[in-house]
Amino acid sequence: MIQKISKSIINGEIAAPSSKSALQRLIAGAFLAKGQSTIHYKTLSDDARAALKLVSSLGAEVKISDRLISISGGFNNSENNLLIGESGLGLRMFTPILALYKDKFKITGEGSLLKRPVDFIVDTLADFGVEIHSNNGKLPLIVKGPYKNTKVNVDGEFSSQLLTGLLMALPLAKSNSVLSVSNLKSKPYIDLTIEILNKFGIEVSHNNYKKFNISANQEFKPINVVAEGDWSGAAFLVVAAAIAGSVMIKDIDLNSAQGDKAIVEVVEKAGAKVERLDNSLLISKKELNAFEYDATDSPDLFPPLVALAVYCKGKSVIYGVNRLTHKESNRALTLKTEFEKIGAKITLDGDKMLVEGGKITGAHVSSHHDHRIAMALAVTGLQADGEMIIEGSEAVGKSWPEFFEDLADIGAMVQ
Repeated sequence: MIQKISKSIINGEIAAPSSKSALQRLIAGAFLAKGQSTIHYKTLSDDARAALKLVSSLGAEVKISDRLISISGGFNNSENNLLIGESGLGLRMFTPILALYKDKFKITGEGSLLKRPVDFIVDTLADFGVEIHSNNGKLPLIVKGPYKNTKVNVDGEFSSQLLTGLLMALPLAKSNSVLSVSNLKSKPYIDLTIEILNKFGIEVSHNNYKKFNISANQEFKPINVVAEGDWSGAAFLVVAAAIAGSVMIKDIDLNSAQGDKAIVEVVEKAGAKVERLDNSLLISKKELNAFEYDATDSPDLFPPLVALAVYCKGKSVIYGVNRLTHKESNRALTLKTEFEKIGAKITLDGDKMLVEGGKITGAHVSSHHDHRIAMALAVTGLQADGEMIIEGSEAVGKSWPEFFEDLADIGAMVQ
């Protein structure tokens, strides 16, 4: 599918999409709770739909109507062959949850997820005494619990998402857990996990993210909750406003545990006008200058930051490139490849990316089936000289199916 973006001035109000990170965690918690939970949402991403399908396959009763999800939790093993779509978080979160049970499960995915390595999942869960096998380091995974050892060293360098899965699962284990965690990246996402666990009545404590203590035999209590706005998605709106107009972003928690809210500080330092209001944010265009930012703990900000940097005077530096290798695409190379087609100058130097501002022209570009690349190119097209033609634009469905419609609603010229 192709979308075309022409030079535009944007203006208006828009609600942030629902956080797919929060929504997937809420779905997992609702599955583990005894009783009915209700989750109010604005947008339902492909990843959230995959999570709902998976918990339904495991026996939860799921109903969706009028932006409301109802989940009656509880494991009632109806299927052993499970599909998690293209969701990396879903795979890494639900595999430790499946390891709670004595049944044998096969879990696989689709698209780019089939190419991603899963050795670290196998190695980590094997240390817990879980029976787990992969297909030569790739999906599918075969997993059979229960946990036999709950005092384990966990390497958090590759992904915090597996730790999220362990924190979701181990409160239901039969013995207390002590996780010694090293090299943890993306700490804000662990804060988000713990915050959501607390909503379900689950207690987890940690010592500076290095040692996590989890009491056994806890009980998830059903909840009624609104899925918070997504800072990873809102980051594209923030950048769009900073380069192409003025936008009021509503339904966004300025005190969220989501690390990607750092985008606000970056655009402010770059020169955009920022007004913080109650659960909303007004961003307006002004002259922009180069910035430096360490995105190691928030790698999903790389695409919107590159879109911002190409319109800043000078050379911006973004750190944390090593976090981008195993995303939906190799994002560092993909960003360099596609943005150079439109006139950007990008240099990769070890763990940093240097982006030089300059004249940006429209071109025929590709999303590489990566939702955040598609959104970054679309936002960049708002001020490019010439039409931005984005191939593979349907990739936005992974996190924000209505992205192009919502962009058009605030004045973007979208075809």
